[in-house]
Formats: sequence, structure tokens, C-alpha cells
Amino acid sequence: MLITAARVITGASGEVIADGAVLIDGQTIVAVGPRADVEAQAPVGEPLLSFPDSTVMPGLIDSHVHLAFDAGPDPVATLQDRDDDGLLKDMEARAEQLLSIGVTTVRDLGDRNGLTLRLAEAIAGGTIAGPRIIAAATPVTPPGGHCWFLGGEVAGIDEIRSLVRRNVAAGAKVIKVMETGGGLTKGGAKSWESQFTAAELVALVDETHKAGLPVAAHAHGTEGIAAAVEAGVDTLEHCTWMTPEGFELREDVLAQIIDKDIHVCPAVSPHWQMLPKVFGPEKAAAMFDLVRQMADAGVRLIAGTDAGVQRSGFDGLTSSLAFYEHLGLTNDRIIEMATTEAARALRVADQTGRIAPGYSADLLVVDGDPLTDLSSLSAVKAVFTAGARYQRAETLQS
Repeated sequence: MLITAARVITGASGEVIADGAVLIDGQTIVAVGPRADVEAQAPVGEPLLSFPDSTVMPGLIDSHVHLAFDAGPDPVATLQDRDDDGLLKDMEARAEQLLSIGVTTVRDLGDRNGLTLRLAEAIAGGTIAGPRIIAAATPVTPPGGHCWFLGGEVAGIDEIRSLVRRNVAAGAKVIKVMETGGGLTKGGAKSWESQFTAAELVALVDETHKAGLPVAAHAHGTEGIAAAVEAGVDTLEHCTWMTPEGFELREDVLAQIIDKDIHVCPAVSPHWQMLPKVFGPEKAAAMFDLVRQMADAGVRLIAGTDAGVQRSGFDGLTSSLAFYEHLGLTNDRIIEMATTEAARALRVADQTGRIAPGYSADLLVVDGDPLTDLSSLSAVKAVFTAGARYQRAETLQS
């Protein structure tokens, strides 16, 4: 298949190819470059898709979703009311919704009974439409801790190591640890409160790294962030620098995050503009400024929506990205956060996140130029995952 467009954003150091083309063989990109050059490499009679007013770019990556949650007013209650068969059907629809907006890879950071692993296998096998899923399976939490209802309660180092090993054996590609509390869990630890000792965190990271997998740490509180960084986690989720009194960004910890090359996923809600009403203008402004400080300091930020929790639907990545535009980040950096940088953080940078020979043909075609108008990302013309076009994309946009 030969795809031509007004421009191709390759994801390689800001490269943009005017009047460009991408040649696909099966699931794989075999050539990308100026249209005339790529056309010369295409076999005679190769199917052609032309998008003369559009941009071809790498498919988007949402680095923080929960396919088991429904994004309703009480996602936990909804989850608990569904049996596994019904929940899996719901998750299939949510995965397809993600794909329809151009998300071709997601990292799911916590489900129940390994359902996301089953869904990932079905998508990879081509029986269900959806993005590539990098699944954490059961998140690690203490008894009664944040998201205990997903089945990952552990007490002590031996149980922590055992759950990590079970997740690895089941096929998890990342281990999620609930280092601090969270608002989704009623009656649990506060968001700023740590849930594990330093020794327990070190053991979890050690067991995970022995298996060759990364650790994603849910960490709102400043103390929890510091402990997770010290233990050697690979990504920080939320990273809101909360304390009982408010917020405190520690410069020494920030320096370690940068030195250790830890990626941070703020997991910004698609409805971030509502936060001043939810938390109050001053608190929301402080939260926004903390993300700006991390960005300005050079932290490797990646895009994620926390899709599935309250007010965070599975069609909201573009709205979430607008938050970073509001902070003053450039469009090229924002796009990298949702493509190349996210692929690095998720350890799939050799497979996706770029348009280059040998990479999976995970592509998004949008009207206009998102480098000059970020809202163009919502004008989806076509989505391809592993070379297969998602056929309902145009219908959903009409």
C-alpha cells in the first residue's frame, strides 16, 4: 500500500517531509520520503491512498489508561457490578474507541483478573479492532490500599515479589505499584500518603527488573515520589507533588528524575479545564505550574489521560494534549510526548512511535497540520494499525 499526503511527520528529530509518501508491505513500513522517491520504489499496481490536504504521522500513544473502568460517575461500582465476561465486552468497545481517534498503542495500568492481557491477545490476533496494549495486569497495593478491588493486595516483601512474578508469568509488560493513595479508592490512603516502605519498593523494583520489565509508580505525594525515585522506578504516574498542606516540588528529587532518565506521565484529564472548579482556582493553578516547572526543567514528559476514571473518556487524548499547549509547550514537543517519547518510555521505540523502514505501520492521517494547529489531531481521516486500516474511522468522524 502506498500512502501519499501533503506532509509526513516521521517522528525523527522533527523531520517533516512535504509532499511525502509512505510505502507499506503487510504490517511493516518499507519506505518513507518525498512522494516521487517512494513512488519509484512501489511495485507496479500497488494500491494507492492519496490525502492531498492531510498529514500522515505516527499513531498516537496514550500512556495511561484503565480499560476496566467506564469513565462514569462511579467507575469502581460499575466495575464491581460486572462479571468478567461482561467487563471484557465493555473493554473491547473502549479499545475500539481509542483506535478510532488515532491511538494505536496504549499502556493499561491496572485491570482485574488479567482481562487486559486477554484483550491484548485478541487484538494482536486480529479478531478485535483496537490498539496495541502494553498491560500491567494486577497493580500492586497493600491491604485496603489504592485500587485494592482489582485484586493486588499484598503484605510484605515476599508477597510483593510473588505478585510481580505472577504478573510476569501471565504476560504483563510493565508492573504497576500504587506507591501512594488515590481519590478513586473510597476510605483508602490519601493521595499524598505513601503505602509502601522503602525496603518494599526496592524489592518490587528488583523483582521486576530481574524479569526485564519496567516499573510504573502511581505517586501523588512528594514523599512517595521521592521514595519511588530512590528505589529506581522507570516511570512516575501523576507526580503531583502533594503534601498534607498543599504542594512541594523538591528540587533534589527533580534532579534525580532527570539524571535517572525517569519518564513522567502527568495523566492529564481530557476535562482539565474543569479543574479550577473542582479544586479551586488557586490550587488548580499550582497544579498546572508544577507540570510547567517539570517541563521547563527538562523532565521527559509523556502523554496519558487516565482514561476510565471519572470524567476521563476514551476519546479524550487530543483534549488532554491541549493542556500542554496551554502551558506553553511547542506543538512539536507535545506530539513527541504522544509518539516518540511515549514509545521510549513504554519500551517499544524499536517498533512504533516513528515512521521509518522496519517499523510497524501504525499511522494516523489528519486534515491540516498539527504542528501549526494542534486541534488538527481531532480531524481524523484514517487510522492504520500494523498496516490495517480501521474502516470505521471516517464514519465516526462524519
